[in-house]
Amino acid sequence: MAIDYIQVGQRLRAHRMGLGLSPEEVAESLGISRAALYNYERGEGPVKLETLERIAELLKTSLPSLLGVGTEYFSSAIAYFERLRQIEEVAERVLVYYEPVTFLLTSDEYPGILREMLFEGLPEKLPNRKKAQAEIEQLMDVLAKRRATISGGGPSFAGIIGATQVRRLLRTGFIGTYDLAKPEREKRRLAARKEVERIASVMENEPVGIQIGIVDDTLPNQTFEICRMRDGSALVAVSPFRLGELPNVRLGVASVTGAEEAVQLYKQLAEQMWQRAAKGSTGAALLRKCLKEPAI
Repeated sequence: MAIDYIQVGQRLRAHRMGLGLSPEEVAESLGISRAALYNYERGEGPVKLETLERIAELLKTSLPSLLGVGTEYFSSAIAYFERLRQIEEVAERVLVYYEPVTFLLTSDEYPGILREMLFEGLPEKLPNRKKAQAEIEQLMDVLAKRRATISGGGPSFAGIIGATQVRRLLRTGFIGTYDLAKPEREKRRLAARKEVERIASVMENEPVGIQIGIVDDTLPNQTFEICRMRDGSALVAVSPFRLGELPNVRLGVASVTGAEEAVQLYKQLAEQMWQRAAKGSTGAALLRKCLKEPAI
């Protein structure tokens, strides 16, 4: 099997970031120079198999996962979203389902709202709270780069959302904890309404390269993304991490795979959801209907 050192380097970087390790720390642990590690991350091979085995062990992943054989697994949201950023950067088209709204389609104000939710959602007695706070900042930086890829003329984009999840969001608001004062809860509900109104406007205007479909039903809790690459191949990413209300970026295991069976099954699921989805002005009307319903 020919090794794609560029992809190996990208996976190495994602896993390193997920563990919060600097290039210097990894290089020192491996007994190599910092310049050598930078070369590895840039995909400037070849790299000895023995070295790759040591890297995989250090980064707490498997050699097959590092090589992209089978399925890549990520227990770190930072590593997972960094890997998605790398893939989206060279993808031709992405179809995403994240509930209740798709982060990549949210307003410029939303990252600040998400950051606030993530911080307030940290348990008071969480061990090593400062480390968790630093990881949130690092994650926000990765997510900002993902948004820049999509908005900067990246791949064409299709997003699926569920009306049931949108209704829940409108009632709950963008919160990281239920322990908020009533005025603050009302403020968060208003922020949620603004995001839903924005999505409705995007659906009405249908900008080039962006499509949104809304399904009037309860959709899966597990989110996924299908990336079609320029060579015709496809990857599917499945994630437990949530970037909406009551976000979760600390616990879970996400995966990325190009396995034919997995890709086909998720393509079939996406096709079923897309066929049932209301689009354009019809979809926007459904969102506006949700906005008019009592927020109780």
